[in-house]
Amino acid sequence: MSYIQTLKDKILAGDAITDEEVLSLAEITQEEEAELWDAAAEITKAFGSDRFDSCSIVNARSGRCPEDCKWCAQSARHATEIAQYPLVDHDTCVGLADYNRRQGIGRFSMVTSGRKISGKSLARLCDYYRELADKYPGMGLCASMGLLDSNEMQQLYDAGVRRYHCNLETAPSHFPTLCSTHTIEDKIASIEAAREAGMEICSGGIIGMGESMRQRAEFAVALRRVNPVSIPINILQPIPGTPLEGAPMLTESEILNTVAIFRFAHPRAVLRFAGGRGRMSKETQRKGLRIGINGAIMGDLLTTIGAQIAEDKEMIANAGYKFE
Repeated sequence: MSYIQTLKDKILAGDAITDEEVLSLAEITQEEEAELWDAAAEITKAFGSDRFDSCSIVNARSGRCPEDCKWCAQSARHATEIAQYPLVDHDTCVGLADYNRRQGIGRFSMVTSGRKISGKSLARLCDYYRELADKYPGMGLCASMGLLDSNEMQQLYDAGVRRYHCNLETAPSHFPTLCSTHTIEDKIASIEAAREAGMEICSGGIIGMGESMRQRAEFAVALRRVNPVSIPINILQPIPGTPLEGAPMLTESEILNTVAIFRFAHPRAVLRFAGGRGRMSKETQRKGLRIGINGAIMGDLLTTIGAQIAEDKEMIANAGYKFE
């Protein structure tokens, strides 16, 4: 029996593979890739739901961020041409939530730029959440608002938010080369505050930022610390004006190997395609759905245009999933 099959069988028997075993999957040969993908598909089928986990987001505050994340168009330190505004208006937010709900998308999240949202701005967005929770009781409400403390997380929970998103972004060994104004430990502290308030955790990051395959496996291991129910996997969308604007596109194998390794490390989590799907071929996306992707952010994204909802629905159905 091959090494990959041994690890797969260990997971299917209900045991977690070790961190070192996750890291070892970064060393597979090209000849072993198909076996890795097939094994990940078996794990997904065994532990995942046949219902696709869909979500949508609204950029609730855009630009002017003081942080120096090299990948981000919203940093005030980078000369990008994104729209900038202090807070989304009520009608835009509620209208977009209603539109996505009518398209069958199960979750809705407000995402804000900056280190964190606080004070009157947070209170205003909590008012939006309370209205959405009252009008659309079946819709899952999520938030992504930076490095909040326990009190601020509790405000969101009391307003109806049940899942908090905070990406670790990349491997701990690679993160300091991309951001100096906050740390992964800062992120984990906020994640734990969200969990203590009663929220589920959504946490993933971006691949294609100059990291090695072993660092992608290290990233999967790091996420075990926060045990997310949902893991967004973004493919870097290089944006002119950011330090990573010239980053090369990952190969299909690099993307699919990463999805497979994340599935081995997190058998029960929703692996969610997020930003950067427009850079992938439809065939790569279809393969990703078979291997381990069972969720997606749908509709428009933060500073780039996402995939069309109707096209997504067709691809999801062809992959054998039921849409919420």
